[in-house]
Amino acid sequence: MARACSLAVRAVAACAVLAYLGLGKRVAVSWDIGYVADTRAGHTLRRAIGANGMLPIPPVAATVGDTLELTVHNSLDTTTTIHAHGLFQRNATYMDGPAMATQCGIPPGASFTYVYELDNAGTFWLHGHDHHQNSDGLRAPMIVHDKPGTEPFAYDQDILLPVEDWFHDEFADRIKQTIDPNATFPPPHGYASGLINGTDGDSTRPLRFEPGRTYRLRLINMSALMWFQFSLPGHKLEVIEIDGEYTAPLSVDGIDIGPAQRYSVLVSAYPTVAANFVYNVTMHANFIPPTAGLTPRTYIGQVVYREGAPRAATIAPAHGSPDFQWLHDIELQPLDGQPALVPDRRISLEVGNLVYSTGQHLDHINNITYTAPKVPTLLTALSMGAAAADPRVYGPQTNAVVLAHNEVVELTVNNPGDLPHPLHLHGHTFQIIEVGPAMTQLKIPEEYQSTTVRCAGPFPPRRDTAVVPEYSYIKIRFRADNPGVWFFHCHMDIHFAMGMAMVFVEAPDILQQTLRVPQEMLDFCRARDIPIAGNAIGKSGLDFSGAPAVPTVVEPQPLKHPN
Repeated sequence: MARACSLAVRAVAACAVLAYLGLGKRVAVSWDIGYVADTRAGHTLRRAIGANGMLPIPPVAATVGDTLELTVHNSLDTTTTIHAHGLFQRNATYMDGPAMATQCGIPPGASFTYVYELDNAGTFWLHGHDHHQNSDGLRAPMIVHDKPGTEPFAYDQDILLPVEDWFHDEFADRIKQTIDPNATFPPPHGYASGLINGTDGDSTRPLRFEPGRTYRLRLINMSALMWFQFSLPGHKLEVIEIDGEYTAPLSVDGIDIGPAQRYSVLVSAYPTVAANFVYNVTMHANFIPPTAGLTPRTYIGQVVYREGAPRAATIAPAHGSPDFQWLHDIELQPLDGQPALVPDRRISLEVGNLVYSTGQHLDHINNITYTAPKVPTLLTALSMGAAAADPRVYGPQTNAVVLAHNEVVELTVNNPGDLPHPLHLHGHTFQIIEVGPAMTQLKIPEEYQSTTVRCAGPFPPRRDTAVVPEYSYIKIRFRADNPGVWFFHCHMDIHFAMGMAMVFVEAPDILQQTLRVPQEMLDFCRARDIPIAGNAIGKSGLDFSGAPAVPTVVEPQPLKHPN
């Protein structure tokens, strides 16, 4: 069984070494990434991935202006990388982590230090971005605090509440079954258990409230697949942050958190200790048929004002009642009052699942199912000179789009299928402009044929991971002000692995003038005979002779998605 780490130890961010450098400090964290045996959530023993022999992996904490140095040693039998989800990585796109997009994976037995300049406060997380190791446990919360005296909201205590799904089967086995052209599609539903603070949902530690105090709860969904609903009956949740972006406060009763999304809420404690309360965490996925004892699953956490006090009676609005107010992120307003961007370029994307010439059911964006190139996309952008502005040099299966520096891009993502998709953009946050019914000639369910919903005011909310509901579209905008190579992909790991991904190559001309990749990253490529220059297969120009055949669509109609 994996060694656990007490909350007190985790909150201190063990392994941190503090040495002042100018106004910030250096925070050094070391992870020896390796296999551990795990029996969490009542599962039988399974192999998982942890750090320093621990699972869950302790949270990491620092402050704006600090430099976080995460030294990774790879004790696995395959390559690994780490992505700091939500950090912008300005002038350092090679630190972003996606294997074969910004780097070659760290080989077994090797080490690498990720250096993160922390210029934005908020709630983030660290996770594996090679071989979908996030699904097997390589994930941990990361908190970047405001500098003392600069935080826009007052509260008495900061409480971390990460939630995650946990499957009995390793990810490699799940994806193998899903994409096997000879197997039944979709495969049988997989049922996960829910974890809160890294332990079985019903066994998590209680929250302890004191009368009259205000608490900041940081909610992080570190799941590979599942959604989580959170509520604290008898208390309002005042939303103040989404995905590292502060918002004007908005009071709600509950939040539905998609994979990779994060929220901060303020909760005001009662003035007395007359009663104790509970909080509800419901793990669900609306595309998995309800099955008693399996899905949805509701976990009950304790909110203790006084040991031995009676539990408070149910207080309206009850969960599921018409008066219960769920958060809709498009209703939020950014605290800085940034107005809606005016687009210079509009790009239409459609996501879904189709049958390809390989006989497999694969996911796609605009009919292209993503496959990693033979040369990391960043190295192609740096080595191809003026040709780097031609998206074709990045290979047909990277679905690359080249962006000009500082242009404002509007993405309309159409989802005519029967599953929602949490789409994450690396290196940026984006404005959510509107959500509406899918643009399709197919008949969609009546409940999705509603009027288009636009942002509630002149200042659209910003975040880095937005859910595109089933049978719906979403319109988002961002400014291409961060030269680099940035993934845009579904954060349900099974869908990412099936090809629902693309890359934005942003300002390759500026990258060639300003960026130098660390030599040890190039050595990781050479150690595996991976070219460090040329087009997507290491050749010149548009010469793709000898490249593997590109899967093509053979069944254009939408099909039922797997889970």
